[in-house]
Amino acid sequence: MISEPELVGEDGPGLSSEVVSGFDSEQGPAAGRRRRHRVLWGGAGALAASAVWAAAVFGYGIGGDGKPDSRGYRVESDSCAAMELKALSKAVGRPAAEPATGLDGIEHPALHRIRCTVDFTTTVLRGPDGEEDSGWATGYHASLTAELHKETDPRPEFEASSTLTEVDGTGVDRVERVPDLGDLAYLLVMEDESMSVRVVDGGAVVTLTLASWMSPPDMDQGRAGPPDGLDRPEMLAYRADLISDTRAVMKALKTG
Repeated sequence: MISEPELVGEDGPGLSSEVVSGFDSEQGPAAGRRRRHRVLWGGAGALAASAVWAAAVFGYGIGGDGKPDSRGYRVESDSCAAMELKALSKAVGRPAAEPATGLDGIEHPALHRIRCTVDFTTTVLRGPDGEEDSGWATGYHASLTAELHKETDPRPEFEASSTLTEVDGTGVDRVERVPDLGDLAYLLVMEDESMSVRVVDGGAVVTLTLASWMSPPDMDQGRAGPPDGLDRPEMLAYRADLISDTRAVMKALKTG
């Protein structure tokens, strides 16, 4: 089971806005007094509950008709242009080509969805002894999924996904909260060292994923893994870049 997500991207400790303190019922001789004030407290509790519900409705972008607020997002077949990835391009190398649009997009009255992919320039790795060409190559691959829910609020399902221990057959190593991004955002670190930032903002759900790969020399295709001293790139070094590009993608989806 994945533990409660930690906050990332904040300086110093703080309380998550998701944490709401409760109270225990009183015990002992005051029980009689509680009975006399039960009706009063019941009415106050109902009023408080109504206020909390109203705050949730307007705070999380659910309109009076029960439909989520689009927040100005546009998710169409040409929306992959929002995937500029300027921060990652500076960190891992420029994209090898323009973003490619996946074939499993949806354009339905209840849901619009696009999937986009970008491959970054391949790099030939130095060997363990410092030789320029080890024969092994490495590269990075980014993928974007953007959804705009028009009929139902995606937040409950989004929150439930933060407890997943496996995504598409790959184990989830840990989940961290990302503050100040959409209504709710998580960074998922997978066991294969890929990372995803997942955000819900009104009716929009955006997921940006960065993964790396290594390829052996042609003559060593049957090799189990790279030689000692030749390691897979450290993905966590690009966590801030992935979050920054997710923020930029969300902004572009609003203005595109």
